[in-house]
Order: sequence, then structure tokens, then C-alpha cells
Amino acid sequence: MISDEILKSAKHIHFIGIGGSGMYPLVQILHSEGYYITGSDNNETETLDAVRKMGIEVCLGQRAENIGDADLIVYTAAIMPDNPELIAAKASSAVCAERAEMLGLLTSHYSNAVCVCGTHGKTTATSMITQIMLESGKDISCFIGGKLPLIGGSGRAGSSDTMVCEACEFEDHFLKLYPDVAVILNVDADHLDYFGTIENVIKSFRRFAEMTTDTLIINGGDANTLKAVEGLDKPVITFGFGRDNDYSAVITSKKGLRTDFELYRKGEPSGTFTINVPGDHNVLNALAAIAASEHSGVPEEGIRKGLESFTGALRRFQKIAEVGGVTIVDDYAHHPAELAATLTAAKSLDFKRVWAVFQPFTYTRTSLLLDDFVKALSIADIAVITDIMGSREKNTVGIYTEDLASKIEGAVWFETDHALADRQTAEQKNFNFKQCVDYIAEHCEPGDLVITLGCGDAYKAAKMLAGRLGGK
Repeated sequence: MISDEILKSAKHIHFIGIGGSGMYPLVQILHSEGYYITGSDNNETETLDAVRKMGIEVCLGQRAENIGDADLIVYTAAIMPDNPELIAAKASSAVCAERAEMLGLLTSHYSNAVCVCGTHGKTTATSMITQIMLESGKDISCFIGGKLPLIGGSGRAGSSDTMVCEACEFEDHFLKLYPDVAVILNVDADHLDYFGTIENVIKSFRRFAEMTTDTLIINGGDANTLKAVEGLDKPVITFGFGRDNDYSAVITSKKGLRTDFELYRKGEPSGTFTINVPGDHNVLNALAAIAASEHSGVPEEGIRKGLESFTGALRRFQKIAEVGGVTIVDDYAHHPAELAATLTAAKSLDFKRVWAVFQPFTYTRTSLLLDDFVKALSIADIAVITDIMGSREKNTVGIYTEDLASKIEGAVWFETDHALADRQTAEQKNFNFKQCVDYIAEHCEPGDLVITLGCGDAYKAAKMLAGRLGGK
């Protein structure tokens, strides 16, 4: 188990899977504190480029010799037990810590750790709070599960006692944190390969709420969230569309990506606020951000300015290009509820047709939530489904793209040899992306919106499409 003493004595920290979205912020924070850092990863990504630009040595491919003389080694949950680099790390004299343990230790260093959890919306709400606080002059530290353009990354080390931290429920990782303020956005059925039932998900969120030392800021309109905090003897601030919440909103205008809403505090009108990210779900994220920011002492005008200047974290309805009248957007949505919210927001905009290009992520999620995926993806005018990205899993459930796509009217997918799909090679993935991109390029029309969706590397298809249309 990692401790402050171990971290303070460490000189060389090595990250296995350094390009992961949950590793990059830790790298940024620890690098800013002067630690010598190295790392490895299996695939070239933009994140890896950013890590190298920080002057950090990165090995492509994971091998035993990569750990060098590191005295502290951090690895991600996505690393398989038979990974040669992880095996060497655990056999060495170095202390090994899973990423969530390191993050938990860092949150304990702050007296105002604002930890944002929820099945959906964590990255956006965490980014909103971060942007508000930074633009209000607070020198905070932060850990975000996506990249925020304002800080040029997903983490930073500040000099104040405040840390804003995205808290992920995956395999109970958020139970390793030390939250002073817990923001609970929603509680839904996800990661059922680990939790088994929605009841177990609710129990974990309750444990997280119990760990909170100061205040709970919760979605007062979400039944599962209310069940998770029921009976707890802690200060509670609620947000939601219902006027009985401490913070509520009435949407007054929608135009393009912009939404204006009237804020109500305890039922009393408090002025108009603007966000420049689409969808009613982002108004709820904004209410959570307002409540958390006010609780941390940010004045109203600072909150208003920060929200209005926020245009989204990267991979959250991020505009990639507009080519030949076709708008290409990328989004991280990968759970059915997230897909439904994102596609509903997309359909409310002024586009001729909405294309959903979806990369299913993990076999168990795809299998367990298959009917929910069908319902969500049917919101789009045309759904294009790629091969499933297994990530940390092997395909023990025997599910493939056609099991999902064949249930969606008019869906497009490409037959792949099952053995090739299961091997998850970069060559096969890129070929499958090319098949999808070629089809869209031949059939899309000016006025269409094409949105790539998924928490893997679906964004590559968006960029491939932009290039393909640009040369058309």
C-alpha cells in the first residue's frame, strides 16, 4: 500500500500505461512537483505525444526492462496480470501502486478535495468546476478524466488547499479517495461485470458519501442518488430541474450549442446563466458546478464568467471539423444513458441527419446492456457500428458487432472474422475504421452531423473522415 512516506522518498516514478486518461493527470501533477518520471504504453496517441513534450521518456511496447531503476511503479487497472512489465515490476524491489491508490493519496493532501462522481457527466462537471475556479483566480489542483483546453491537459498542481477531482466508480476506485465535498451527479447501472446489480452500485455510492467529511452536493431529481444518501447525517445541497432543489434551472433559450437558463436558489430567481455545450443534461452539470463553486467561495460573477467561457472538455461533443457542409463531432459517450443524452442533444440541433458512429467498449457492457444500446443508438438517423473494443477483457461472452447492429433499423456494420476481431490488433482496428469512414464519406450529405462515440479510440475515425472528406 502506498503511503506519504513512500511517495516522499521516491526519486524515479515509472508509469505502466502512461498514456491512459487516468494516468496523464497524475503524470502532470507529479512532474510539476519535480519527480523523475518514465513510462510505457502500447499505442501511439496524442496523449503520448504530450507526455514526450514534457521531456518524459516513453517506451512504446511493454517489456520487463522498461522499469529500469524505478523505486515507485504506477500501473492502470487495464494492465493484464500477465503483462511482462507488470510482472517485472512486482518482482522488483520497487513499490507498486495501482493508479487509483496514487490518486487517493494525492487527494489526501488537500483540505478541500471536491470529488465529482456519478455514472455520467463526471468529466464535464469536473471540467466546469475547474474552469470556474481557475478563471476566478483560485490556484487549484485538478484531476480530470479528459483534457480541458484551458489547462492544455487533464491535470495541474496548484498552490491552494483545493483539489477538484473526478471520482470514478469503476471497480470502486473512488473509495480510495479522501473527499471533503462529494458531488453526486447520478447513479445508474454500469460496470455490472463488477457490481452485478444496480443495488450494489447504489451501495458503493453510499459508501463514498459516508466517506465525505464536509458536504454532499447531490442530484435531487435522481432516485438512485437519493437512495444512496438516504439517512446520512451530513450537510446536503441539492440541484435539479425541480424548484424544490437548493439550485434549480428553467431553460429560457437554445440556439446552436448555446443554452441560456434562469437560475433559482431555494426557489428564488437569481439571474440568467449561459453554457456553450448542448443538451439539458449539461444544464444539470452546470447546476452541480454552480453549487460546488459557491460552496468553495467563488462569487457569482466568477461562476457566470467561467461557465460561459467553457466550451467543453476534449472528446465531449468536440467539433473536429466541418468539411463540405458536413459537421464532424467526437464524444466520449459509451453507456446507453450517455449515448441517449448526447444523441438527443444532437437531434435537437439544426442538422439534416445525425450519424452515430459507435465503438462499443468491453464485451460485458455490450452484452449486459445490449437492448439499452439498441434503444439509444436508434435515436440517430443512421448508426454505424465498429468492431467491439475489448480493452481489458477477453471475449468470454462471445458477443460481436452484428449482435448489436442487426437489432438497429438501417444500421451499418462490416463483417469481421471473429478471430481477427478478438485479437484487437491495431491493423484490424484501423481497417475497420476505414471501412466505416469510406461508407460515410460516400453517403453523407451537406447539412449532416457525424458524431463518433465511445471511450476507446473512436476519435480516430472522426479524424480519418475529416481527412477523407477534405480530399474528396
